[in-house]
Amino acid sequence: MLCSNGSRRKPNKNMNSGYGIFAEFYDQLMYGFDYSRLADYYDGFIKENGLTAAKSGILLDLACGTGKLSRLMAEKGWDVIAVDSSPEMLSKAEPHTNVSYICQDMNELDLFGTIDAAICSFDGLNHLADESELYETIKRVSLFMNPGGVFVFDLNTLYKHETILAHNIFVRETDEIYCVWRNEYSGGGVVYINLDFFSKQDKPESGLYRRFTEEIREIAYDSDTLISLCERAGFEVVAQHDFVGISKKEKVVFVCRKVRNRQ
Repeated sequence: MLCSNGSRRKPNKNMNSGYGIFAEFYDQLMYGFDYSRLADYYDGFIKENGLTAAKSGILLDLACGTGKLSRLMAEKGWDVIAVDSSPEMLSKAEPHTNVSYICQDMNELDLFGTIDAAICSFDGLNHLADESELYETIKRVSLFMNPGGVFVFDLNTLYKHETILAHNIFVRETDEIYCVWRNEYSGGGVVYINLDFFSKQDKPESGLYRRFTEEIREIAYDSDTLISLCERAGFEVVAQHDFVGISKKEKVVFVCRKVRNRQ
């Protein structure tokens, strides 16, 4: 694993980095999600645009988290560069022969060579601090992508932030942890997510739990803004789709093709 620097996004002074404590519980909370279906979904969009692992072998998995999707894409034949800015998340990633893990901020992406395809899943781009960081990230992906390459990413929508997350509270419980998810919508597409984790102590028979707290900030954008940013960075948005099992009213998958070089 290579490491440069630390947080998934630049938090404000009143926030921690996010995805530090969360890393300890992330895979438990995602238990049951069909990663194989998502890998097929993303790989299918890339193939629809003329690329396959056999013909064009290097794929960037941006904001890869614990690397589950990275490893599945590697099993499809891609040589995967898996990038995340949380060392805690990457510490949970299992090694794979065809996956190289790099700890790096998305908007400071710096690779050793070019890539043929890129993905960014689970609203990774929503975590960036502002529109300028979002544009810089897309531009950095474009900078390292070969002409004709494909970038597939999903983002939470304004509708989801304003209506679904809003000021609502959600609860998730497994055999090992209890998670309370509190949202605060502050306008302008910005939602603050406060996560309280209650984890069983080493002696479950004691009935005692330890509490951990993490705060995350996400920003949603309208489709016109996203299309404009992609075009400025040298991408053509060729399609917009639902996320697996979720309407694109709440989460949109953008499929983009690199059409020209931009500096």
